Amino acid sequence: MKWRNWTRQMREEFSMKNIGSRARTAFAPKMSARLGVGSWVVLIVLVALLFGACVVAYLGWKLADRVDVPISGYVAMVVGVIASLAVGFGLMALIFYSSRKGYDEPPVLIVPEDDFKEFEPPSKRAN
Repeated sequence: MKWRNWTRQMREEFSMKNIGSRARTAFAPKMSARLGVGSWVVLIVLVALLFGACVVAYLGWKLADRVDVPISGYVAMVVGVIASLAVGFGLMALIFYSSRKGYDEPPVLIVPEDDFKEFEPPSKRAN
């Protein structure tokens, strides 16, 4: 088999449109590259918030010029950073643990064999 044919075949088999069996080909709708009015409004609001945060940071930096921070301030900052990192690592560990143990799967009703009699139609029940 030639290399070009093999790569074309691999692209066709593993493209996003052919996930699953060949009988279940999903065609994704074409997305427009243009942004709608709502998207532009959200983008403008987010850029304005970023600009405002930069202005506040600049003013805070300039107003705090020549202010000494006591040792307790540095200790509080280090403790806060370590606590934030510990919470982040702990939550990520819980996410991986729950995913590995199957806690993220959808619930499934497990019915014991003795209880099947309740779910059978009356014509099939043995009295």
